[in-house]
Amino acid sequence: MKLSEIKNILPSLDTVVFQLENGTFVPEHFHVTEVGKITRHFIDCGGTIRNENVINFQLWDADDYEHRLKPAKLLHIIQLSEEKLGITDTTIEVEYQSETIGKYDLDFDGRHFILKNKQTACLADDACGLQDDQNAQKKSCCSSDSGCN
Repeated sequence: MKLSEIKNILPSLDTVVFQLENGTFVPEHFHVTEVGKITRHFIDCGGTIRNENVINFQLWDADDYEHRLKPAKLLHIIQLSEEKLGITDTTIEVEYQSETIGKYDLDFDGRHFILKNKQTACLADDACGLQDDQNAQKKSCCSSDSGCN
């Protein structure tokens, strides 16, 4: 989900509810403790230099049972972030801690914001031979015989 999408959705909501893909709800007394702009500059196993930019929302399960984040308040936090951090219409990534800090993609099902599980992947599958034979056993992208070296 991009920032423009959540900004369009929030005014139509009475409450802000986040739910994990497994059906578990983020406790209703959560806080958005950070909104940030994250840039990753990295090299993949095929040698391609990449840049990735996301907007990060960090959710925290606070023990503050008296306050609930209202849609208008979250919209205000987003607008402040746009103004102060220069955030543009970029994809949102959500950090939320269960056993460890997880990073999730964000979706909306018409009622709740869904924290979608992210998956790792080889970004250089053409360099690793993964496209050559989809039916063959796939080699590890960075193994010594993968062709990435």
